[in-house]
Amino acid sequence: LLDHIHKKPKQLSGGQMQRVAIARALVNDPEILLCDEPTGALDTVTSVQIMDLIKVISKERLVIVVTHNPELAEQYADRIIKFSDGQIVSDSNPYEEQARESGFSLKKTSMSFLTALRLSFNNIRTKIGRTSLTAFASSIGIIGIALILSLSTGLKLQIDKIQSDFMTEYPIVVMANSMSVDRDTISELAESEKQAEFADTDSIIVHDPDKNSIMHKNELSQEYLDYVEKVDSELCNELGLVRTVSLNMLRIGESGMPVPVVSGVNMIMASSSGMGGGVSVSVNTNLYSYPIHLNKDGKTFLESNYDLLSGSYPGGKTDMLIVTDTRNRVPLSVMKCLGFTAEDGEEILLSDLVGMEFRMVTNDDYYAEQPGGMFLPGTNYREMYDSENSVTLRISGIIRPNKDSASVLLMTNGLVYSDELAAEAVEREANSAVVKAQKESDSSVFSGKPFTSEDAKKEMLMAIGGSVTPHAICLYPADFGSKGSLLEYLDGYNTDRPRAEQVDYIDMASVITSVLGTFVDGISYVLIAFAAVSLVVSLIMIGIITYTSVLERTKEIGILKALGARKKDVTRVFDAETCILGILSGVLGVLIAWLLTFPANAIIEAVADLKNVAQLQPLHALTLVIVSTLLTMLGGHLPARMASKKDAVEALRSE
Repeated sequence: LLDHIHKKPKQLSGGQMQRVAIARALVNDPEILLCDEPTGALDTVTSVQIMDLIKVISKERLVIVVTHNPELAEQYADRIIKFSDGQIVSDSNPYEEQARESGFSLKKTSMSFLTALRLSFNNIRTKIGRTSLTAFASSIGIIGIALILSLSTGLKLQIDKIQSDFMTEYPIVVMANSMSVDRDTISELAESEKQAEFADTDSIIVHDPDKNSIMHKNELSQEYLDYVEKVDSELCNELGLVRTVSLNMLRIGESGMPVPVVSGVNMIMASSSGMGGGVSVSVNTNLYSYPIHLNKDGKTFLESNYDLLSGSYPGGKTDMLIVTDTRNRVPLSVMKCLGFTAEDGEEILLSDLVGMEFRMVTNDDYYAEQPGGMFLPGTNYREMYDSENSVTLRISGIIRPNKDSASVLLMTNGLVYSDELAAEAVEREANSAVVKAQKESDSSVFSGKPFTSEDAKKEMLMAIGGSVTPHAICLYPADFGSKGSLLEYLDGYNTDRPRAEQVDYIDMASVITSVLGTFVDGISYVLIAFAAVSLVVSLIMIGIITYTSVLERTKEIGILKALGARKKDVTRVFDAETCILGILSGVLGVLIAWLLTFPANAIIEAVADLKNVAQLQPLHALTLVIVSTLLTMLGGHLPARMASKKDAVEALRSE
């Protein structure tokens, strides 16, 4: 009949309409097909076609045909029953009754949780409005907890990101003197100060503050240096040795003659080691070295944390840089040392600084031995400048901290040089005359004054390049994951050693991020506790709504019991309803919380310049849906138990 699909019924023939009727009857796949005079209005040819079709259908299902045509019945029927005036006249294949077994046995009935879910879903579907409001009300607590978890998780990820960045930019530092910042030591000192009493005497008391000091002296011995240098390269990306060697530098002054450039290291030497009248120091270049290691992205420390204002990043160990602050400012003392007679607030073109050259002079050329074994800087700067032993240094570029830099505290504004240059200076000056003289003398070879301690002599030797012992050691973890193993390796050196021989390290990145993480956790727990109150309210509300549903479905309870439902089957029906409500409220709460993270992130980014802080983790979302489901089922279980105890007869009489 496909060719007649667009025809109306009256446009079909009798046989076509009869075939449509048969097709319509077969659509629902019936077990029995009832045909009342199927050929009554048809011609002979069409009648045969229809009956042949019905004969084919009768192979798969029972077909009962009522007709006044005996010949049709004789030709097609397997069994013929004749009626007359409502009475059976004959039967070609009569039914033989079989004896029935006496007795009656009850069948064991049970209801699956899936059937209970289907019944509850049908009931909920009739109350869409109330169900939606209930699910939304129950989801409020889930929304609050989900948002809190999103924010706390996002903040922790931000902290981890910062810490991960620190791993490639902030080294683990081992210094000659380190501060013990462990919690027990600080607590003991705080408690002793709290318990201190005001003295009421007419005398003073001599006190050694070093006994209560939390400073620890690290002995950076050759044994420790050898231990550190054996660290696995997969754990430590680079090992840097920081030395306080003073670079003897000269520059060409305005008169065209070389003049000295005095570094801040010289000032420290003069004030701490008794150089005194031997050297006159009045300016400070803030001269110090920068790390040269590559981070995980293959970038240097400078490239990762500083923007290039002019020139280029260092291409070799003889290239120096000028570091400005975020407002392009450089200390006045630095500019005066470089030969500029600028005043405070005056501007200097970057092009006037890039390309400036200096000459690094050896100790033997720079210091002249005086009668009595004393040493003073020489005055023939031209001879020093032109010496074949002098090395040319150049300012290759000017940099400033970028806005995303987390490591700007590693360097202050001034003139900086490579760690490689410092190491070369130490190696070159180790056998200089001034170094040899200082090693043999217990007094300063510059002022003649005796050293107050062995440490003072060591500092002097370090400053003039006479000591291979570094002032500090910087270890750069290969990546974020290897940091823990690196710290374990460093702790291994201190195993079974007395406190005086142990070497402490400074890992400020971990200290800061640990404190921040603990702070975030504390706030999160408090906020979650407050949000959990709404979950308790939701639990009570679900119990009330389930009890209302029990009252509304009393007759249904009676029917279920009449059909053989057990108490636990009735309980299961209402537990299934609260289960559906719990899933709906959990999913709704998680979905709304996820949508709220978008405006929350926009606000946080506008206020605190932190991107993508609120992040709802899939595991948290799944956990909250499960918690919501369990709580709602718990809240509705008591009314469900009440429903299961109802008497079937009384329940059927209701309404």
